[in-house]
Amino acid sequence: MKTVTACTLDCPDSCSLVVETSPNGKTTLRGNPDHPVTAGFVCRKARNFVKRLRSPYRITSPLLRRGGEWLRLGWDEALDLCARKIGEYRREPQSILHVHGEGAKGVLKQASKLFFALLGSSRVKGSLCDSAGYVAYVADFGSRDNNSVTDLLNARAIVNWGRDLSRSSVHTAAVVERARRGGTRVLTVSPGGMSNASASDITVRIRPGTDRFLAAAVIRRLIERERIGEELLTHTKGWEDFRELVLARDPAGLAAACEVNDEDIERIYSFYADGGPVATIVGTGLQRYLHGGENVRFINALAVLSGNMGRSGGGSHYHLHSLHSVDFGWAKGPAESSRRTLVYPTIGRNILEASAPPVRMLWVNGSNFVNQAPDSLQTVRALEKIKFKVVVDAFMTDTARHADLVLPCALILEQEDIVASYLHDFVHHVKKVFDPPGEARTDYEILSELGRRLDPPILLPDPQTCFRAALDRPNIEGTLEELRAKCFIEAKRPAVAYPGMVFAHSDGKCRFPPELHPEPPPPEGYPLRLLTLIRGDSIHSQIPQEDQAARPTVWIAPENPFAESGERLENAWVVSPLGRLRVEVRLMAGLHPAVVLYRRGDWMSAGGGANRLIAAGLTDMGSGAPFYEQYVRLETE
Repeated sequence: MKTVTACTLDCPDSCSLVVETSPNGKTTLRGNPDHPVTAGFVCRKARNFVKRLRSPYRITSPLLRRGGEWLRLGWDEALDLCARKIGEYRREPQSILHVHGEGAKGVLKQASKLFFALLGSSRVKGSLCDSAGYVAYVADFGSRDNNSVTDLLNARAIVNWGRDLSRSSVHTAAVVERARRGGTRVLTVSPGGMSNASASDITVRIRPGTDRFLAAAVIRRLIERERIGEELLTHTKGWEDFRELVLARDPAGLAAACEVNDEDIERIYSFYADGGPVATIVGTGLQRYLHGGENVRFINALAVLSGNMGRSGGGSHYHLHSLHSVDFGWAKGPAESSRRTLVYPTIGRNILEASAPPVRMLWVNGSNFVNQAPDSLQTVRALEKIKFKVVVDAFMTDTARHADLVLPCALILEQEDIVASYLHDFVHHVKKVFDPPGEARTDYEILSELGRRLDPPILLPDPQTCFRAALDRPNIEGTLEELRAKCFIEAKRPAVAYPGMVFAHSDGKCRFPPELHPEPPPPEGYPLRLLTLIRGDSIHSQIPQEDQAARPTVWIAPENPFAESGERLENAWVVSPLGRLRVEVRLMAGLHPAVVLYRRGDWMSAGGGANRLIAAGLTDMGSGAPFYEQYVRLETE
């Protein structure tokens, strides 16, 4: 049997999938060849996820903690217990905290937000992903928008600031490779650890977290060589102050700050100054620093001042807002502004500090934040203070292990939904392929049934109503029935963002960053920067338990003094002020000498979990998590 559906993993590509099941039960998943972006192929992450559907470790019935054991419950008993606890705490609804994550995308996944908004619970804001960059784009351009991904084919040159294309977006990688075969030159700026070298004409190694200084150094050359036209500047606001800010910095000082030599700065300048069009790709990693938003803003300023915004083949490419093609307004409650808000990147600290009322009940869906948020051990201590904790998940994750009640949920391919993309403009119908195993239910079904048991009840709109509301946008031409029949439809959006350099601010002009902050030095005793970079085989912590390594591996540069121990060191420790983690050390050519590279997502319960070493904090904008601000050292036994 062959079914066309779509991927709902937290990935920009949002692939259209063809799932085939043979009579003997074997499942094959491949990309839809008829989809303009998916183009017949998918990444390892999607293919590997099929293993999780039938994993022997999957939770298939509600589990209640009783002492040190987990007891199976029926759904009636489990939901009655939840209803009693909500009834107990409902008089102070903000004592209930709802944590919604992006473990899976989709319209119906938003129902939990509506449920707890109607309840009046506390909620979380901020992001563990890309919010500093999002807010930077809004500050610069007035909105989050960029040229179509296929417009990269019109670029004369592409400058990739730190995006690991093959691990983060295989379809962006395919477009860049196709452009390169057609003559487009590609330059990559990176501290190393990416797989872009073979797809780049030039690779420039940079000191981690200092992209703003490199962009400023290139902008300074544009100013000094009078390559910025007067007409272009009429589309900007604050130019004189920004010009003064850049010229006040010594060129040698800018180069030293980012540890990029004059020759490489000149190469980047030549890319941007040759008349273009030059497309700029901005990775999410460079905004995971204390000054992450500022890094993005200086790169955007370079794209503007080189004359590459508002034109085909140019633009600054980040992540689109997925709401550009679906409407989630139906999932908002009537009094959102009055709800107490905790901050995702500092959630452990926030729970411990919460008072009047304290957090007494926790509901988690789509999130493994004990593993994924900084300072994991503080987060564990915070959860111990909460009287009743419910985690909706399919596996006994690092977060589920600290729950009082675990409710088994349906996964990708096991429920109908609608999903949009933050890479392209297609909206997909997610057709159900399999029934969930055992007693597992969808997130929507769980909350819909729970809501009916409350007094007074909380009644969610039925799924069809949610679907139709999500598609009720002026740039969507098609009904729910048409979407189901066609499997995907394209939302209308200009292929070029900000045409004519008319931006989304009320005056139509772009803005510049007001400051250029110095990079803080490493703390004494911790000279190396811990970069917990993206994996190629799994989304974040959604790693099959059978694939968890017995010991994490980290990589360092051959120039790192610790590399004198040899090509491979099986017993070492990564040490931060928060703790230590036993690792195996290997060498990787091309890494910056000050980097310790760790592929994030492995579980604490399996001996991993790098976030136990990373201090909680906030980026300069967007309430993001500055994961890469953490300094460490390596030790042997």
